[in-house]
Amino acid sequence: MNGAVRVLVVDDDPLVRGALSMMLDGAEGIAVVGEAGDGDQVPALVDAHAPHVVLMDLRMPRVNGIVATQRLRARPRPPEVVVLTTFDTDENVLRALRAGASGFLLKDTPPPQIVEAVRRVAAGEPILSPGVTRRLMDRVTEATGDADRARHVLRTLSPREHEVALELARGRSNAEIADGLGMTVATVKAHVSHVLTKLDLGNRTQVALLVHDAGLV
Repeated sequence: MNGAVRVLVVDDDPLVRGALSMMLDGAEGIAVVGEAGDGDQVPALVDAHAPHVVLMDLRMPRVNGIVATQRLRARPRPPEVVVLTTFDTDENVLRALRAGASGFLLKDTPPPQIVEAVRRVAAGEPILSPGVTRRLMDRVTEATGDADRARHVLRTLSPREHEVALELARGRSNAEIADGLGMTVATVKAHVSHVLTKLDLGNRTQVALLVHDAGLV
């Protein structure tokens, strides 16, 4: 398990939970360290197993994925959270992203893409599927109607940091941002860190949501 991405799978459906665990545990460089059937079990399992990534179902009977995500992301050095959703029937995915989830996966996502998503999130990159994200962001803009506030907050960034924030909102990886803006990857990582600090946000996904709130992408 040394060096492997440690994953906690949280879903109230034992068949879904078992399938995800079996698939992820068979992938190179990933180890499933625990399973939970409800959000109220998550804190103890995180304490016991220190996962890097939590795959979090949204709809659970006692503590739902939004509340569980908020609680996790409020902890010191929290694991990354990826929500699992059917999207078309679960409007709460937006609230989960705002709570600090690093992205989302549809439950019918092909297994290789789920594996890649876990690896990307563990490496600090959000999961923003372009097609579904476009629909998500449309709903963000409709729901908030607070473009002026978002633009005001973004004005605290330097011009270069602002460019990086726009690229984050487009779902670009660090390498893609570096290539597009003529920087090194290390410089991009430094700018991302500064953006998160200045905006007082927890991860890249929240930066993307703020940029879309402002109507800039």
